[in-house]
Amino acid sequence: MENIILCHGGVGSKARSAPDMNGIAEKSWNEDPLKSVVNAVVIMEDDPQFNAGTGSVMRIDGSIQMDAAVSVPGRFGSVIGIEAVKNPVMVARDVMEKTPHIMLSGSGAVEFARRCGYMEYDPSTVKSREAYRKMIGGIRDGLTENEKYIEFQKLIREGIIDEPHDTVGAVARINGKFAAAVSTGGASPMMRGRVGDVPIPGAGIYCGQDGAVVATGIGEEIAKRILCYRIYSRIGSMPLKSIIEKEIAFFGDNLAGVIAVTVNEAAYFSNGTMGTDMFAKRLP
Repeated sequence: MENIILCHGGVGSKARSAPDMNGIAEKSWNEDPLKSVVNAVVIMEDDPQFNAGTGSVMRIDGSIQMDAAVSVPGRFGSVIGIEAVKNPVMVARDVMEKTPHIMLSGSGAVEFARRCGYMEYDPSTVKSREAYRKMIGGIRDGLTENEKYIEFQKLIREGIIDEPHDTVGAVARINGKFAAAVSTGGASPMMRGRVGDVPIPGAGIYCGQDGAVVATGIGEEIAKRILCYRIYSRIGSMPLKSIIEKEIAFFGDNLAGVIAVTVNEAAYFSNGTMGTDMFAKRLP
């Protein structure tokens, strides 16, 4: 049996090239599976090419709200709509390890982060600000947020603007133990307060005694299908990659991708372009 870290940098359109994963899995290696997956996600949060942490996309009102989650068997922690922190996944880990709760959202998540010593940080970049200006450039003044959202969707269908909905994530099996972590800057366009699949257990992330699963893609569709738990619940019924492929087949043209590890397998599959990286190390 091998120790394995498997990570992804999000799923995009079929035409778009995958992000450069640059040996992230190996750089993240730690004998503690939770530390390994958090390390991997932190690396991607700190890299502005990914839509998580630094470089997260802006919402319709110009704000950046991020979601992140971590899980080990029997334990879970997530932050929802957190703002002005550098590494949401680290705050999610602290929610799991330092509070009696499994989720903190909005201003409560920010206040908790400050109490834990996380300094105020602006995750926007030149790229994300330019993308926002492009997004709002053709929108009429005076529209409500919901009306703007409808206009943005029209521009996306016409191919005038892109629709980023990447999530970064990692799963690990180390010394027979599992862990998973995910983080995202969300989708674009999105209304303030929008929540996708990432911080919801069973939707964008699931980890149990039999394995760990993480998803990426269109969060609303992933959440409606509770994708990660559906895959986890079928472990052992057929090869892991076949399970993932069959579940993603239900998504049709809606983008989705999954990485997963079980006691004996590691697999990934997406219906779009998904960057992945895996590091395997034999048990001593």
